[in-house]
Amino acid sequence: MKIADLKKHIRDIPDFPKEGIIFKDISTLLKNPRAFKKSIDTLASHFNKERIEYVVAVEARGFIFGAALAYKLGAGFIPVRKKGKLPYKTKSVTYQLEYGMDTLEIHEDAIPAGARVLVVDDLLATGGTVRAVIDLLKLQKADVVGVAFLVELLFLKGKEKFKDLPIYSVIQY
Repeated sequence: MKIADLKKHIRDIPDFPKEGIIFKDISTLLKNPRAFKKSIDTLASHFNKERIEYVVAVEARGFIFGAALAYKLGAGFIPVRKKGKLPYKTKSVTYQLEYGMDTLEIHEDAIPAGARVLVVDDLLATGGTVRAVIDLLKLQKADVVGVAFLVELLFLKGKEKFKDLPIYSVIQY
């Protein structure tokens, strides 16, 4: 399977979650073993020389790609969750959403200072959530060596929020 073939496995859902938005449904890619494997293998091959120690991913769909990628890279997996979902002491960052504010948290002892970290999410739209994760990782004194996505919506220009980092997306729209 070629990278270009992966787009065939992503379904468009018009007017979800609200009118005028075309939602990129990755569940159709995930259920196809060859497409899912190609996605993870492609992401891993892009970062396999970076000596990644931890893959950090945002709930919920980011966990799907983050955990599989961490396994493939031989790295640890660190979940970033919404406020109140982690059981131990946390560090948090609050950030602006299109429709309000949200808070993300990470365990305060999740990542040692200087650790080489890759941030992963399923889709890059406006970049606000991943920017918040990067800010959270800076509080941990992590060395963020890259940001990876399965899908990037180019027209929303989300990567402008982290020009200082290498960004890789498998599929672009």
